[in-house]
Amino acid sequence: MTTVPQLTQALQEVFTTTADALARRTGFVQRTSKLTGALFAQTLVFGWLANPQASLEGLAQVAAAVGVAIRAQSLDERFTEGAAVFLDELLAHAVQTVIAADPVAIPLLERFSAVVLLDSSTITLPAALALWWPGCSKGTAALKLHVRYDLCRGCLSGLLVQEGRISDRSTPMQTAPLPRGALRISDLGFFTLGVFAAMTAQGVYWLSRLAPGTAVYTPDGARWDVLDLLTAQGTATVDLDVTRGVRHRLPGRLLAVRVPEEVSTQRRRRLHADAKRRGRTPSAAQRAWCDWTIVVTSVPPALLSLREALVLLRARWQIELLFKLWKSHGHIDESRSANPWRVLTEVFAKLLAMVVQHWLLLVSCWAFPRPQSPQSGPNYSSARPRPRQFSGLPRVFGPHPRRHPALRRGGLSPQPPQKEAQYLSTPP
Repeated sequence: MTTVPQLTQALQEVFTTTADALARRTGFVQRTSKLTGALFAQTLVFGWLANPQASLEGLAQVAAAVGVAIRAQSLDERFTEGAAVFLDELLAHAVQTVIAADPVAIPLLERFSAVVLLDSSTITLPAALALWWPGCSKGTAALKLHVRYDLCRGCLSGLLVQEGRISDRSTPMQTAPLPRGALRISDLGFFTLGVFAAMTAQGVYWLSRLAPGTAVYTPDGARWDVLDLLTAQGTATVDLDVTRGVRHRLPGRLLAVRVPEEVSTQRRRRLHADAKRRGRTPSAAQRAWCDWTIVVTSVPPALLSLREALVLLRARWQIELLFKLWKSHGHIDESRSANPWRVLTEVFAKLLAMVVQHWLLLVSCWAFPRPQSPQSGPNYSSARPRPRQFSGLPRVFGPHPRRHPALRRGGLSPQPPQKEAQYLSTPP
């Protein structure tokens, strides 16, 4: 477990020594300046942590609080390509710092050395950045966040920022090592039989929904269509030993449960809406697939029942709530500016702010979860920064400087949104 003094030391290292070193190495700071790399990082990260919609004037107040007097215009001039590269490097260094809480005392999770959720989220960027951060379509720009989240200890064991066009299946997160006896839970975007086979060889368990079209074989060697196999069982729940893949023949369990009619109807409605958006027509097999929740796993029945597997699969929603927290309350995908480099710098600074906020939650309230059910893990969907909540954080970096005249008594003053603000929203 990380203690408050250990967190303080980690924050000091990241936002002082490391920040200054990276600012010089990336070329953001090339000569002696009152606005050092450390002060620049502290200004943006803690300014936007206190108020994600802070204006340049508000950030200038934060700069005064951390020890440097600078005008809003001068601060705006520092939002360059070098600033974006610097904060990208600082974010990559920060996420290597392991901040974790004591494991939650939930019997279902305690069966594994770790329960790791893997997912991704995309942030759209101005088209001018397409050369550096290409999106999925020609001429578009985006970046993709790949996050690995330990459900037992709350640790962000991975946060990788890549080009928006990178698929989930090809991200290095796919093959990042996990401790023996751990369980990885991921969605269809990460479904790769070769990766599952490598994890099984390393003693790591996996749990995922089954990708349509995957070859499934019963123990007698017969290949089955998945829907035909489920129908042949004649029951609403299925737990079978099968092998998957024409080439891999990966052994494991096929778990399935027939969903209520209202759920299947809702799924078909979403299927048709998505098909219409893409200019396609759903097949009969796709419509029939909506009647079932189909899961594959390498966890043996003695360690995990069908019902418990479905509970853990629903726990993947926790990482969706994390992304929602970052976007809805951290505003990592919004900017007041149309300057591409400021937008990109702001993304990295706000991601750093969300990492710091997550660290603070772990050392302060991880031991007091508000679970959705006795079987689920901690739910921090209601955790959100309040106005001026983190305005005192820069004080951990040393004595509080003499107040700048721009600072109002009682802390930082929230700045009203500017009328010319341009918001960059991320599609669902």
